[in-house]
Formats: sequence, structure tokens, C-alpha cells
Amino acid sequence: MDITGVAKPYKLGDQYTSDIIVRLTNGEGRPELFYCHSTILINKSKFFANQLSCQNSGSCIEIHCSKSNYDYNVNLLRLLYLPTDSLLDSLDSVKSALGTLQVAVNFDCEEITKVCIQYLEAVPWRDEEEEEILITVSKLGPIAMSILARIQPVDLRATKNVFVSAVRFATSIGEPCATYSDDLKISAQEQVEYMLAEDGDTPLITADAEVKSVVIMGLSQVCSSFEKELSSLLLETDVSSETADDKIMQRLSDIEWMCNILPKMDLMKEFVSNWAEISGKILGVIEDKKLDLFMWGLKIKVIEVTGKVLEAVGYGNVILPAPCRIKLLKTWLPYIRKMKPLLEAKSIKEVGFPYKMDEDLCENIEGAMVQLVLALPSNDQADILADWMVKNEQVKYPDLSEAFEVWCYRTKSAKRRLLEGGLDSVENATTISL
Repeated sequence: MDITGVAKPYKLGDQYTSDIIVRLTNGEGRPELFYCHSTILINKSKFFANQLSCQNSGSCIEIHCSKSNYDYNVNLLRLLYLPTDSLLDSLDSVKSALGTLQVAVNFDCEEITKVCIQYLEAVPWRDEEEEEILITVSKLGPIAMSILARIQPVDLRATKNVFVSAVRFATSIGEPCATYSDDLKISAQEQVEYMLAEDGDTPLITADAEVKSVVIMGLSQVCSSFEKELSSLLLETDVSSETADDKIMQRLSDIEWMCNILPKMDLMKEFVSNWAEISGKILGVIEDKKLDLFMWGLKIKVIEVTGKVLEAVGYGNVILPAPCRIKLLKTWLPYIRKMKPLLEAKSIKEVGFPYKMDEDLCENIEGAMVQLVLALPSNDQADILADWMVKNEQVKYPDLSEAFEVWCYRTKSAKRRLLEGGLDSVENATTISL
């Protein structure tokens, strides 16, 4: 006590008032002695309380620790002497708090354990720290599980709500109020794609009726907006302006994004139907003479999206009636055939011209068209192949030779195969089946 009769707080390492020595050793070098006070140790640690209950005052408690956690043991002894309201402020890093937490749990220091957990729950973690926290908490058990609250799996309803909100934001239409709005929209689109990556919960989300309804509504909104923006191009006094180009390309970018995510939700048929519905209007604008020398980026992007539609239908991922498939093919075949040589000629004339149908795109579209033709009724195949050969003198793309060869074989063998099957004609086949 001082001259006023008030007891002074004990200090770690004060030899004059110490009645206990804690001897720390890690097997390397001389052990370090820490002059402590039994009152502090007993009040703050059940481990030390148990140790001291078996020993006389003035005895030494020996603690064996590893080299890696030696400093954390020292830090724990220091924290034992701090007032409760100062403990949290004394922690200064995730690594230190995590190491001290492990020692505090081992020494059964309830107060320090709670403070370390509170600190780790609140501060940001780097990726490498998060991995270490996961490993450490798994060893400490239930007492430290609250640290992992931020990375615990959420229930399905919460996941669905976030997903629906992200889709609505990702398909939002309107003038951005600030530059960062576009970045946020792109971020939302990226996260929706990430959430659709296959895992145990994805099928539950994608099969939900509300989720599908929101996605379909977003698709309709995006396509409608694209169609309106595209139509307004013809009203522009300067279609070469960057503003007009950027605006319409943003809408088309949204459509392309929808085209990428819908197959993961078994909704590609909705996309194909929307695209087929607006195809005539799209071509009506981009083939207008006013756009002959402009909007090359728009034209090539439209072909890329159309290629995905043709693939989905051509390879049977989206099932459409024959009249719809015929219309889709007859709508886009002439345009794609016309654009490929134009883009190639443009790139030859202008060095650095960035827009062209690359080899993969050409092959994908050509393969899809061949499959589309082969799946049509024979007479419709004949119409398309005849038109293709008449106009194929100068333009060799797309090459439908494979479809033509198969059509010739089927035509020649059709009657024989029907007769071998006991049928005189397709009409007879229908009659017998009835």
C-alpha cells in the first residue's frame, strides 16, 4: 500500500511483491523467469488456480511451450495484469489475437478468451489469415465457433433473397445516377454467375419458381429495352457518335450476359423465344443504309449472340417446332452470309480493324446451321439447300455441303426404307399409326 492506504495494482515482473515465478521454456536457450502474483493468476486462470492449489507460496510453475507460441505465452501473462476494459484495446493483429486465444483456452482464461474471440469476430481477415483461423477454430471447438459466423452457410431463403436482388440489379434499366453504377451492375452480374456455379445449393435456387419468374421478367425487360434503344438509332442525327454506340452496346452486353446464365437455369428456351421474336426488328435496324458504315461492334456482337441461339436450337438443347426453326434459319442465314465477307474486306482495307468473325465463331455457327437444316422436314431442307447453292457462287460461307450430302442420301433411300418397313409412303405410315 502507498502512504494513503490504497493498494497499488500488481505489476508483472515486480520481484518485491511477487510470490510466484512462472518459468517459460521452449527447449531452446535459457528458460525465462516471470515474477508473478498468485492473486492475479488464481483470479484470471483456472489452470493456474489448480496449479497453485497443489503448491506452497513462493513456488515456481514451469510452463513448456513451443518456439512458435512462446511469444503468445508471454503476451498472455501480460494480459493477465491488465484491467478488463483495457484488454480489447491491447490486441493489435489477427495473428497475435489468434495465437493468444489458443494459449488462453489452454490456460482456461475465460476473460481473455472472450476478448480474443470478440476481436477476431470484428476485424477484417486477409485470405491467408482466414485459412489459419479455420484451422485453429476447428481445433478449439465450440468455444470459438462464433468467430466463423461471417462465413457460416446461410439458409436457403436468405440465399434466394440475395440472388433475386442481385438479378434485379443486374437487369436494371435506366440512366445511371453515377459512374460507379455501371461498375456495380457488372459486379452484380459477375456474382450471379458465381452463385450459379454448380454446388449442392444451386439446384434448389434455380428450381425455385420465384427465382425463375424474376429472371424471366429481367430477360423480358432487357430485350424490350434493347429493342427500343436499337429502334431509336434510326432517329439519331449522328449514328457515329460514341454516346449512341455505348448505350446500345451496354444493352446488348446485358443480353449476352443473360444468354450465358440462362442455360444454367434451364431457361434458354425463353431466351431463344425472345431473340426469335425481335430478330426481324433487329435486322430491320442494323441493315438500314444509315448504319452501313457504322456500328460494326454492334453488328458483330449481334452475330455472336445469334450464334449461341443457333447452337442451342441446332444441337437440340432448345426444342422448337419446325416452323420456328425454319424462320430462325431463314432470318439469320442471309445476314450472316453477307456480313462475313464484308467484315473480312473491311479488316483487310483498314489495318487494326477489330471486328471480324473469328474462326471459332464461324465454325460454331456453321456447325449449328448444318444441324438445324438436317433436323427440318425434307421439303424445307430442299428449299434452303437450293437457295444456298444458287447464291453460293461467290460466297462459300456457311458451308452446308454436309447437309446437302445427307439430304441426297436420305432422299434416294427414303422410299426404299419406307417399303422395307412395310409402308408405301409417309401418308400410309400416318394411317397405320392411327
